[in-house]
Amino acid sequence: MNAFANLKTQKNSFDKLNAQLQKLNGSEAKRTYGDDRIWKPQVDKAGNGYAVLRFLPAPDGEDMPFVRLWNHGFQGPGGWYIENNLTSIGQEDPVSEYNSTLWNSGVDSDKEIARKQKRRLKYYSNVYIVKDSAKPENEGKVFLYQYGKKIFDKLNEAMNPQFEDETPVNPFDFWEGANFNLKIRNVEGYRNYDRSDFASATPLHTDDDELERIWKSQHSLQELVDPKNFKSYTDLKTKLYRVLALDGGSHAPKTTAQEDEPTVMDFKPQFKEASAPERKTEDSSPSWAMDTVDDAEDDSLSFFKKLAED
Repeated sequence: MNAFANLKTQKNSFDKLNAQLQKLNGSEAKRTYGDDRIWKPQVDKAGNGYAVLRFLPAPDGEDMPFVRLWNHGFQGPGGWYIENNLTSIGQEDPVSEYNSTLWNSGVDSDKEIARKQKRRLKYYSNVYIVKDSAKPENEGKVFLYQYGKKIFDKLNEAMNPQFEDETPVNPFDFWEGANFNLKIRNVEGYRNYDRSDFASATPLHTDDDELERIWKSQHSLQELVDPKNFKSYTDLKTKLYRVLALDGGSHAPKTTAQEDEPTVMDFKPQFKEASAPERKTEDSSPSWAMDTVDDAEDDSLSFFKKLAED
């Protein structure tokens, strides 16, 4: 039996996927600028947009149909810091450590700096474009899709409905999944996805040969979180020093001699329920204060990153 045939018979994958979703809810790449693998929804002049997607199963040889990636985007006296955070791959990160030091100082101005430098959470999945009125040439193609907590919550809600009369659906399944109606509205200057929803469960296609073609055309997700695609702790620390014009003082990340010492900070994210980025003024927990889980697009940061690299 080939790998695609196994995909159709692996009914236990729902439980495995759901367990991973619950694990992420209970705890806590490559650049996208100019990356034609990445599909980005288009909006009109009013900031509204609509498309129909189908979230796809895990690519051949991979276990999960999504990956998550933490990154930073902020500016200092020495330029822009737009980098992936090493906590994405379970390693210590100099910005997280520096922000923790700032927050734990108890000084309001330090806490404000930490907020501005907080890490941001994004998810990536493969999607099949069912309908894209703004760019019809995308229809019938497979892309990577970058999304935030709001859409991730809708995936989780489809698998774990709140009411007894609702049937759990694996939105990543070819045969028993459902199309996702992506509805974007402009609410107070931010993209809002509240009205997005799943259609009724139905096979993506009745021809298994076509489904296998779609499956084999997917992009690797694990490549996005491959450690080889992340800069080293030392390189990131050097860049952080340069961007923030740090001199190695009390607020600086640990020195090279300290790099082998275990960290005492807990970087598990606490997800916020917010449709737009929200600034808090008082809270005793640095975990949420230094994390952002917004659904805004990364176009501007990617643009500034390209300028910095050029």
